[in-house]
Amino acid sequence: MGAWLITGCSSGLGRALAETLLEKGYDVAATARNPEKLADLVDAYPDHCAAIQLDVTDRTSIDEAVAAATEAFGSLDVVVNNAGYCLRGAVEECTPEEIQAQFDTNFFGPVALIQRVLPAMREARKGAIINYSSIAALNTSAGSAFYGASKAAIEAMSDGLRDEVSPLGIKVMIVEPGPFATDFYNRSLNVNENDISDYAATAGARKARQEEPGKGASGWGSTHGAAEAVIAAIEADEPPLRLLLGEVAIQSAERLIATKQAEIDEWRDVILMSDNA
Repeated sequence: MGAWLITGCSSGLGRALAETLLEKGYDVAATARNPEKLADLVDAYPDHCAAIQLDVTDRTSIDEAVAAATEAFGSLDVVVNNAGYCLRGAVEECTPEEIQAQFDTNFFGPVALIQRVLPAMREARKGAIINYSSIAALNTSAGSAFYGASKAAIEAMSDGLRDEVSPLGIKVMIVEPGPFATDFYNRSLNVNENDISDYAATAGARKARQEEPGKGASGWGSTHGAAEAVIAAIEADEPPLRLLLGEVAIQSAERLIATKQAEIDEWRDVILMSDNA
């Protein structure tokens, strides 16, 4: 059935994907910065799960994790870049160090992992890479500009990557989740502490939003339902380039399309001025 390597398996969407795959009989290299949090998965599926330490911001860690996963399962058929977090703060408030760290985890780390696994996939002329983005890449809210930027970057890179590797038999898919009932709002937020009063009603309000919805809350998706959708899509002969997850994600994409079309229609005459000699 194939072997999957998934980053960020300690909780949330990554954990649910690992659990769902294992229930279906797949081999899973479940990774986390602290693999002890994955011990229960190994106990439940000792023949199909390997818990591996991986810090996506450390290239040595990436090399060692891929080597361990390959040793455990012989080859990797699907690699999932799921690990990530959200930096909250206005553009003016965030420090260079915070911005760099956001991109190290959400963009440069996934790129390094992709570069590490592609040689074996090219040689085999098969494989799949799944990059988790967010609806923040479609419409980034005030206070999440750098998170949205990092997700937009992973999407743009994936666009080009797909064109490069699809002739070689390798699939590439972007996953765009809406909100899910996970611990993202408690565990995966890094809130900037530099509060500028002029942004209190915009980015400042966003900083304060750290509530975690209950499971089954209206508008918040099921993590295991998301896992089923991702598996079904990547196993298709021609997966979508962008897989939205949840009704809220659909609504966000439809608003984006409508807004862009309305803007083109309103400014068409000005846009076409650029074609005049």
